[in-house]
Amino acid sequence: MIFAPPLAGGVCCFKDRFAGKVCLGMTQAVLPTYNRTAFSIESGKGAWVTASDGRTLLDFGAGIAVNSLGHCHPHLVETLKSQAEKLWHTSNLYRIPDGERFAERLCAATFADTVFFTNSGAEALECSIKMARKYHAASGHPEKFRLITFEGAFHGRTLATIAAGGQQKYIDGFGPAVEGFDQVPFADHEAIEKAIGPETAGILIEPVQGEGGIRPVPAKCLKGLRELCDRHGILLVFDEVQCGMGRTGKLFAHQHSAITPDIMASAKGIGGGYPLGACLATAEAARGMVAGSHGSTYGGNPMAMAIGNAVLDVILEDGFLDHVSQMSLLLTQKLAGLADEFPDIVGGARGKGLMIGVQCKVVNTDMQAACVASDLLVVAAGDNVIRLLPPLNITAEEVSEAVSRIEAACRKLRSSSASN
Repeated sequence: MIFAPPLAGGVCCFKDRFAGKVCLGMTQAVLPTYNRTAFSIESGKGAWVTASDGRTLLDFGAGIAVNSLGHCHPHLVETLKSQAEKLWHTSNLYRIPDGERFAERLCAATFADTVFFTNSGAEALECSIKMARKYHAASGHPEKFRLITFEGAFHGRTLATIAAGGQQKYIDGFGPAVEGFDQVPFADHEAIEKAIGPETAGILIEPVQGEGGIRPVPAKCLKGLRELCDRHGILLVFDEVQCGMGRTGKLFAHQHSAITPDIMASAKGIGGGYPLGACLATAEAARGMVAGSHGSTYGGNPMAMAIGNAVLDVILEDGFLDHVSQMSLLLTQKLAGLADEFPDIVGGARGKGLMIGVQCKVVNTDMQAACVASDLLVVAAGDNVIRLLPPLNITAEEVSEAVSRIEAACRKLRSSSASN
């Protein structure tokens, strides 16, 4: 590449000596592992953002299910300002009272007895995987280290979590896949039972697959997995990084099925936009994790814990999760109308709560681009789906506005198809 001087805003103009094209793109100082939009987001309030090109867009991506309370929620902003003037980081060499309080509140609201705090979902999954292996080692069975996982899964981008997800596009080029994961077809109980062997430590599953195309696991399947794990003396591990923290209308998605896991990873919405993750577990499942067995320099720092508590303040308010369910019903009803009106473009919707996948009959990235052109932010996913992941405190008016913008996108796609 032949580089020219940077342009305003840190953008570089460069010439590709192979293609002979002059391109205007992101500064070359940023590793190009993402295909980013031409515009940036300058500011946001609630479900609305202002872009660098001057447009105001309705955000139904929420930073990929991260901004659970929208942008700049007053309680989170005030908490961050207050904590910033007091203390940011100490390390886990010292007690962190807000972390203890946050852990106690999460345990009181869930199956868990103990929590390990991380900075991300991938780290929460790494802790979950290590914990499942350590449990069996501490029980005198170090040979039990393998986890059964599912096709279409996404558990993160570390070496262990890409191996757990099993998607070749993420594994290629990074050397031998980390050993210890046996993948089976999605929700195929016969295949799961056949995969259980003397080295099996547990089963790892997302109660609702996110990147895989918003595929909820039926409650009877989750109950079947619980029974299977109990029968074989192995652990049930849930990845609720994307589907947790109120996203489905329950605090955690598995609560719709009336069963509990032994270990669960959470992140994304748990920090409302601040980098935060957590590994929750029963005391029995975590008994191998003793002093020195795991750690994190930043995990559970005072700033993250203050904001995590603030997010929980809002999500646990009376009526908050009921509101999520009400907005979910409204959104799915309106999307059903779109599927009737545009059967050549929209194939229907699926999901749970405010984690909705719209099945596309056109290329999903084309639908995503048409939505952005209609000033609506959405997120593409597997199985030719676009994800609708609005803030959990979205209003009925904003739901209606979003569907109107999807309708406009469908009209653009139909018009484009007719002209071709």
